[in-house]
Amino acid sequence: MYAKIYFTVIKLVIFMFFILGKEKMMKILIASDSFKGSLSSKEICDIATDAITSVLPKANVMGIPLADGGEGTVEALVEATKGTYHNLNVIGPLGEEVSATYGILGDKHTAVIEMSSASGIMLVPSQRLNPLLTTSFGTGQLILDALKQDCRKIIMGIGGSATNDGGVGMLQALGYHFLDRNGVEIGYGGEFLDKIVTIDSANVSKDLMDVEFLVACDVDNPLTGHKGATYVYGPQKGGTPDRLETLEKGMTNYRQRIIEFLDKDVNDYPGAGAAGGMGAGLIAFLNAKTGSGFDMISETIQLEKIIEKENFDLIFTGEGQLNDQTLNGKLPYGISRLGKKYGVPVIAVVGSLSNGYEKMYDEGLTAAFSIMCYPMPLEEAIKNASELAFQTYQNIAKLL
Repeated sequence: MYAKIYFTVIKLVIFMFFILGKEKMMKILIASDSFKGSLSSKEICDIATDAITSVLPKANVMGIPLADGGEGTVEALVEATKGTYHNLNVIGPLGEEVSATYGILGDKHTAVIEMSSASGIMLVPSQRLNPLLTTSFGTGQLILDALKQDCRKIIMGIGGSATNDGGVGMLQALGYHFLDRNGVEIGYGGEFLDKIVTIDSANVSKDLMDVEFLVACDVDNPLTGHKGATYVYGPQKGGTPDRLETLEKGMTNYRQRIIEFLDKDVNDYPGAGAAGGMGAGLIAFLNAKTGSGFDMISETIQLEKIIEKENFDLIFTGEGQLNDQTLNGKLPYGISRLGKKYGVPVIAVVGSLSNGYEKMYDEGLTAAFSIMCYPMPLEEAIKNASELAFQTYQNIAKLL
């Protein structure tokens, strides 16, 4: 372990020799993801800027709040484009009213919606988690409100959902009717998917078909099967073995009804099984395109053009934990590859370092540092994240 630490520090010191003397003209970019549960990406940008300029007052520091489709996506895109926030009371995952927020970007025609704001697992007390009952209806209400604001492009972040309803609740909010064998609208929640016999789109606004939907999604699970929405993600949403069996039966029926209604099978589309099948609902009914969250967001704010134009001397990135999963398209991976492409060193300041993070060195990362400067419980690290992050950035700046 100590060898890894020394190796990282030596790499950084060597790098410092090359940039020493550049302080007057040193340009630094802060492009970090949030630290889930503690610091937003904007807070990290502000902390890093304050820490670096406290040591290097002449440094030119630019902070761009970022996300990769998960928590913080709305804030990152709204802040980066000088957009606006919109609050709305919607039906939450358990059918109770909740307050949700989405954003409209600076172009005034692009909305960004986090499913977790209206239909997220954090909105449900742990003892009430039950994917048989939870609905995505509130997410559909956010989409409807964005349409009323004349948005014709919607970026969807679908991580952190409490649902396993295939996006049916969202579609019900948008005007689709899912009818049982008696021609009666089914109820809310995954338990009713098995009751769907026919689908009716007569009340769906034609304007909806003119909207471009982009889904930030980095998983490729199918809709059904043992690698699908129910069996992979259902347990963390309160899915017991009996509940999972019921949910899978319903999801299989839902897949078949989509085939009959739309004459297409979305089961194996990349991302169909994401967010309890929300991916499938968006792909099938709204012609959504799925893709890397980081790529989607960086293209929206033209991050690569910024890096190419500004000629940064150094880029800082980060996330809650740097590990081997980071290479699956997460934000520090994307930033490191851009740094490598344009010859800019990249330093990761993260909550913690875990198995396999060293693989990032082959992708353009120069060095990585955890803000936990001594062994501490996770709760303590979260509580003191602001101070710990400031100290870490400040210590690195002193090397500069």
